[in-house]
Amino acid sequence: MTDLEARIAAAPDKTLLLLDDDQALRTRLGRALESRGFVVTTAGSVAEAREALKVSVPAFAVLDMRLEDGNGLRVVEAIRERREDARIVMLTGYGAIATAVAAVKAGAVDYLQKPADADDVFKALMAAGETAEPPDNPMSADRVRWEHIQRVYELCDHNVSETARRLGMHRRTLQRILAKRAPR
Repeated sequence: MTDLEARIAAAPDKTLLLLDDDQALRTRLGRALESRGFVVTTAGSVAEAREALKVSVPAFAVLDMRLEDGNGLRVVEAIRERREDARIVMLTGYGAIATAVAAVKAGAVDYLQKPADADDVFKALMAAGETAEPPDNPMSADRVRWEHIQRVYELCDHNVSETARRLGMHRRTLQRILAKRAPR
């Protein structure tokens, strides 16, 4: 038994809320986390997650950031209001520094980009304040620039004109950058 497996075995409350609108991912990840000792409740929408929270507030949560009926950050806030010690990991297919910062500020302990496997999610849930190792492949300068633009865009409530003004660039140039995929 590894140190992480021993931690979950010793945990008094093993309840976990898994929120993701992708049915296949939710089923696969739910089964993998159950096999690691968690008692998993799944939800496919923010509304389903809020209903599950009315029944009980879990000790752990794995939440998707963007869902059809809202944002996973609202669920983070709902959990934090009723249980400050909950360990929450955010998942997203849209990895950006701005959303990662927002997730951590809301109360998530980690932020993983999809596709994250069950081992990565398990390690993130069970990490006890340990500092992460530096990345093997840090972001390129182009990626850092793109992340900065995304952050300012997010802070300006997705207002292209205001973001362009604050960044000192032409609005059309900003629109072209926002339309492209993130550089590697």
